[in-house]
Formats: sequence, structure tokens, C-alpha cells
Amino acid sequence: MIAQTSDQWVCDVYDDDPAEAGRQVVADLDDPRIHYTANKPQLFASRNIDHCFSADNPHQAEFFCVVEDDNFIEPAFCAENIALARRAGVEIVLRNQLIEYASGTAAARLGTTGVLDDLFTEGSYDAEEFRLALLAGIGVSNGGLFWSVRARSPLEIQFACTATLQEYLRTYSIVEPVYVAMQPLAVWAENAEQTTRNAELNAGYLRRELDLKRAVQVLRQKIWNQTSREQRAAFLTNPRFAAPAGVRAAHVAKALIGQGVSGHVSALEALRLRARGLAIRTLGRLTPDFASFVTSRERGPVQRA
Repeated sequence: MIAQTSDQWVCDVYDDDPAEAGRQVVADLDDPRIHYTANKPQLFASRNIDHCFSADNPHQAEFFCVVEDDNFIEPAFCAENIALARRAGVEIVLRNQLIEYASGTAAARLGTTGVLDDLFTEGSYDAEEFRLALLAGIGVSNGGLFWSVRARSPLEIQFACTATLQEYLRTYSIVEPVYVAMQPLAVWAENAEQTTRNAELNAGYLRRELDLKRAVQVLRQKIWNQTSREQRAAFLTNPRFAAPAGVRAAHVAKALIGQGVSGHVSALEALRLRARGLAIRTLGRLTPDFASFVTSRERGPVQRA
């Protein structure tokens, strides 16, 4: 943040480390624009991240972004996103991010492809088309999200879930146009094993994955049913999405959606994918919080003061 070409910013730091390791870091920076808060009690990754998307605006800011422990932003990130939002007439920008592999190790290296390269193409997407990205990939990536105080989409999830599921839910929450900017001005680091990302979950890896996939399956079904007939018919070949048609067809089949996928995957593969979807539906669990989230979004966007 200190290196941003635009110096008109305020940064709220929420430290989830019980030992408050970040307190001394902020003190040493000695920048009055940086405000430190130690989470008491510890929130863990998902809740700590989510409350940063709150509609609260104590500093009366116009634009917002969230930089997690696995994110880095380039010096032009804020200025370029602000200029783009104003030029495109949108209140939400989703910015591409490069990937740092083996983050935090001696083998750490920066890749050359972005997290959005295999999902989107450059341009403005209306809400209906943007949400369809959930059937091509994940949609929103927190570290690339940049929005204004005028945004109507309820970006704070406010229901218990994993940090990964939050991004799917945030995509489902979009109710307005989003500009997808493919020039990467941020970095996402692969460092989940070094964080408390899953420490609050009383479940093993397999249970987490099954429950995640079941929730995503339901979200994909709901998005499909809420999308116009024209958008559904064009989805598998829509050039606006960069995901190969076969990848889209696989997600459609695993979501147990009745759309034909012949010509994009073999008949045998389609059967295998459907069987996998049935296994997810049988073995995966949906939480009451997930049901509450879906109900809250079906009521329409929240109205912000």
C-alpha cells in the first residue's frame, strides 16, 4: 500500500495472530494511514476475510480492496482500477493476478499466467453473464476485487463457510455489471498450508472437499436456473469465457444440469461426470448457514446507506 502511485488511501490491518505479530510491523512502518486491529477472539481466515467486505465505511472511502495474507498488489493497482471503473462506468472491477508458486520457500517463483487467464476475456460483464463464470471456474478472486461505495452487490457473505467457498458465494452475490481487467496488477501466492485457512474447521480434507463441492454444485444449479434461455444455449461456446468448452461441459455435467454436452465430451466421459455429480450430491452436506445465505440473496441486493 505504501508503494501505491495514488497516496490517498487508508489501510485497516486485521491481525488474526493471537501473538499479535503484526502490531510491531505496523508500529515500525509508522504511517498514520495504517490502522491496526488485533482480532479478539481469533476469527480465523474465513471470518477475518469476510468482515473486510463489510458495507461499513468508517473512513468515508470511495473505493475498496482486500489484501489477504496470500496477496500482493502492484504500485499501480489502486490508481489503474479507479481510472478503469470510472472509464467503464462500473462500480466493480475484477483484476487479473499472477501466481507465485511455492510461496514462502526457497523455490518461490512468479508465474507468467494469471488466475483469470483460463476463465474470462477482457471487458464488462452484466451480472447474469458474470455469475455463469461459476460454471467455467470460480468467478471472483478476492485479491483481484476492487469496488466502490456505490456498488450494490452484497460482498460480505455473513455466514459461516470456508475461505474458498466464500469466493464462490461472492460470485453468486453479484447483481450489477463487473469489468474484468486482464492485465495483472496483483499476485496470488500459493501458501494455504502456511496459514490458519482451515484451522477453524473440525473436519478432515475429504469431508471439507465433499461439502465444498456439494455447495458449489447447488450454486451452479441455481445460477443455471436463474439464467436466460439465450445465455444457457450459448454458454458452452460463448467466446467471452476463456475456459475451454470441454471444461464448461464437465462442470455442467457434474452439476447434474440437463444441458446436452455431446460434442464437447465423450458419451462415456459424460456418464462418468454425471456419476461423480451424483456421488457429490449423496455424500456432500449443506449447512444451515448455506441455506440462510441462499435465502438472503434470493431476496435481492441489500440497500446501502
